[in-house]
Parts: sequence; C-alpha cells; structure tokens
Amino acid sequence: MTRTPRLVAAAALACFASGVFAQAPALTGTLAKIRDTGTITVGHRESSIPFSYLDDKQQAVGYSMDICMRIVEGVRAELKNPGIKVALQPVTSANRIPLLQNGTIDIECGSTTNSVERQKLVAFGPTYFVINVTAAVKKNSPIKTLADLNGRTISTTAGTTSVPLLKRYEKTGGIDVKEIYGKDHSESFLLLVDDRVSAFVMDDVLLAGQIANARNPGDFVILNESLRTEPYSVMLRRDDPQFKALVDRVMTGLMKSGEIEKIYARWFLSPIPPRNVNLNFPITPALREAFKNPNDKGVQ
Repeated sequence: MTRTPRLVAAAALACFASGVFAQAPALTGTLAKIRDTGTITVGHRESSIPFSYLDDKQQAVGYSMDICMRIVEGVRAELKNPGIKVALQPVTSANRIPLLQNGTIDIECGSTTNSVERQKLVAFGPTYFVINVTAAVKKNSPIKTLADLNGRTISTTAGTTSVPLLKRYEKTGGIDVKEIYGKDHSESFLLLVDDRVSAFVMDDVLLAGQIANARNPGDFVILNESLRTEPYSVMLRRDDPQFKALVDRVMTGLMKSGEIEKIYARWFLSPIPPRNVNLNFPITPALREAFKNPNDKGVQ
C-alpha cells in the first residue's frame, strides 16, 4: 500500500504531538489539588504585624501576604486559569503545621521560622526575612539583659521557636523562669502591658510591631541580646517538587528583580494600618544577603 504525502504528513504531525504531550509532566501534589478544586487556600496569621495580620477592616494584610499573593498569581499562570480563587484560613503558631500537613491550607503566609527540625515536617521557600529572638520589657523595668529574667515570669507564644530556645537558655544560662503562653502575639504582649509578666520573649521585629501599635509605645524597650538569629519564609508541604519549584521561582524572581525591596519598604519603612505607624525597620545586612543569594537553608 502506497501512502500519500498527506497521510505521511498527518502521521508525522500525530507523532510529534504525542511526543510533546508525553513530555509534559502530569500535575501532582498541591498544584493538582488547586487545579481540581479551583481554589488555593492560604493560611494567614491574625496578629503577626507587619507580616500577616488583620487590619481595621478585618482583612488579612502584610509583607508575607503580599509575597504570597505573587505566588498565587504564579499558580494562576502555571495552571492557565486566572479564575483560581483564594480562600483565607486563619492559623496560629500551634496549628499551622498540622493544618498544612492535613491539606486544610496549601501555603502558610505568616512569620514562620525555617528550621532544620521543622524541615522534617514541612518545606520552605527562600528566606524573606531574618530576625533575632529576644525580649521586650517595660522601659522602667530593672531587666536589662536576658540573665535578668532569672526568677521572673515571662510570656511567649505557644508553638513558636522561642519556647525551646528559652528552655535551652535556662539550662545553659543558669536561669529559672516561669512561662505563660499566649495563643497569639497580641495576647502574649497584652500580658506584658498588664504587668502579668516581666517580659515578652519573641522575634525582634514582631516585638517592634506590637510595641508600635501599643497605646503607649514609649513604655517599652527591646533588649539588645539575642537568643538566636532565624530565617523566615513561606511554608508548604514536603515532598511536593512541582509546587516547591513554582514557589522558589516566583520568590527568586522577586528578589533578583528588586521587587521584594519595594514590598519591604511598604511594610517596614512606611506607615501601615491600622494606626498608620512606621516601624522604621531598615533591611539588615543579613537580609540583603538573603535577597542577593536566595536559599531555603534552615537554622539548626
């Protein structure tokens, strides 16, 4: 049987097309879930100022939220579906990892430390902030160093890295403190405001955010000492290479283009809601290095 040129051409086109489609990997993990449901569920915090918190209109806003919305746009482009919806789910320090693992949320946009220990449970995007864990005290307090916390009651937020760090410091520093745990940073800070504790142990920038929005910001100071320097980033599920690659690509693009510095300036160098306070928190050398060389290394 002799094939006509038209049949030969059609057969060749069919083979080419099947080869192209065969090369496109099937969607898996989070991207497949979002494609099938038409929705990406974003976990956010309610009082992690200025990363992820509720403004005076009870809308989730902040530095982390702006970055995550760029990731959402990346997902819409990847799936070729601009109609992908965003569902917002409040999370706390205590439940954010379980809710990510069980599929309730698809990405967590807050103030979460990327640690080697947590990497056994979840994955992280590139570092977008670097903090120091320290303590806030009343300005008229005799507490000037972490060692001065000995014998006192302090507050910290349940489920944060501050808890094990403080326990470790108690052992190595020879101090003894009593802890009261707040469910979120606002509750932990209120314990200090009301003099129910002598100090609030937390990440320096989160302390600065709470103080800036306090009724009397001048009543508080942040200690210069640090328990540890830690990197923040968005959190996603482990063993999900397709979604991890997309998150890394979007965030690296923001860093390499300099766009992330514009987002940073909006939340750390400008008046922010709800009280239009300016944190005046310039980019540190450690953070500038993280922007220059994006990585997802966790702290030990």
